[in-house]
Amino acid sequence: MDAKVPRRRADGKARAKVTAALKPLQVGLLGIGTVGFGTWTVLRRNEEEITRRAGRPIRITWIADPAQSRAREATRGAEVNLTVDAEAVLARPDIDIVIELIGGIEPARTYILKAIANGKHVVTANKALLARHGNEIFAAAHAKGVMVAFEGAVAGGIPIIKALREGLTANRIEWIAGIINGTSNFILSEMRAKGAPFDAVLEEAQARGYAEADPTFDVEGIDAAHKLTIMSAIAFGVPMQFDKAYTEGISRLAREDIRYAEELGYRIKLLGITRRTAAGIELRVHPTLIPERRLIANVEGVMNAVLVKGDAVGPTMYYGAGAGAEPTASAVIADLVDVTRMHTADPEHRVPHLAFQPDQLSDLPVLPIGEVETSYYLRMRVLDRPGVLADITRILADREISIEAMIQKEPPEGEDQADIIMLTHRTIEKRVVDAIAKIERLRTVRDKVVRIRMEELN
Repeated sequence: MDAKVPRRRADGKARAKVTAALKPLQVGLLGIGTVGFGTWTVLRRNEEEITRRAGRPIRITWIADPAQSRAREATRGAEVNLTVDAEAVLARPDIDIVIELIGGIEPARTYILKAIANGKHVVTANKALLARHGNEIFAAAHAKGVMVAFEGAVAGGIPIIKALREGLTANRIEWIAGIINGTSNFILSEMRAKGAPFDAVLEEAQARGYAEADPTFDVEGIDAAHKLTIMSAIAFGVPMQFDKAYTEGISRLAREDIRYAEELGYRIKLLGITRRTAAGIELRVHPTLIPERRLIANVEGVMNAVLVKGDAVGPTMYYGAGAGAEPTASAVIADLVDVTRMHTADPEHRVPHLAFQPDQLSDLPVLPIGEVETSYYLRMRVLDRPGVLADITRILADREISIEAMIQKEPPEGEDQADIIMLTHRTIEKRVVDAIAKIERLRTVRDKVVRIRMEELN
């Protein structure tokens, strides 16, 4: 028995030598900004560990970036070729994999399609591009027999794409609900903790570097909708359909509603929700009341979390850093390792881009928001008069909308207006929209009705 131990160790060392002796897979990196530099740093720092996992070395040998001074500073002392010409990198026959980290739609789309046409695998973290042009890109990759990997495109370092494509493959996914934009989650967390208005917290987020100078993509839900579109396509085996996603942001949320939600036992989060129903697929991003006892309701700051409900496994939650240089680099390098492992595999034996075989994608329709069924939080500013509540409840009852809970606030001293807050049972959105229009025409209702959707997530 004792004699076998040294032989096993020797065999392990021999295998390590063979791995190290394999020709490195050569990578061309397009863009060495925040995530690009994180990828370069982590790949070099953990080179030995990554090589052992991948089975052969992975080396970035070419970097294309128009900011050459930044590229030189980032790679100081390393043996790597720098250029401003991305097309030259795409054309090199010795490059096996192209990492696209320049972001945006163009020229990223053109570069990725050229890389595919040149027979190169692609790794990208470009959620906007995939949400809008993923169908075209995946079709081109399938035809050419190369891989497009995109773990870094959704929720930063959280391996949610791999979980949906592989870990939950035995399940019929029922729904996904995710906090998938850290900027909006930070703003909502601070509004709740400090009782501060949206504008003040947005300024703080910008000062901390959590929000861009133009925060529209984050606070209006567009960034979250890009990510949700990708997850929905993988979960339900449908094409990317970003143009059909319903998007509503947090910029009009009032601190009173966050406070009232707390009184009722709820937290407000910007959620991306996609659900399979008998009529089609829901695809929506909007502020949502969630019971405070749910784990996802307690995700604070810039962190992300995704809750996935499968028929076999039940609810599973994935939590972690949704952005940042090294968390996203973690996902990008995981894709590099996957591509390296499968580099020589028969394309028919690889995991399909959208988890389902390309010829098995479904044509399930995406439901318009008016057809979605959920519960609602309604806040109405009304005159403090007899009969006001009866008028409102009659309008709701006429549209088969039932009330689950209600708060009626006393008017401040010297004023004749008060807030009524109602929580409804589940109903169809178009009924609620119709009821709100009728309620707002009442003489006793003094302002627009605030409507926020609710989800139990149980």
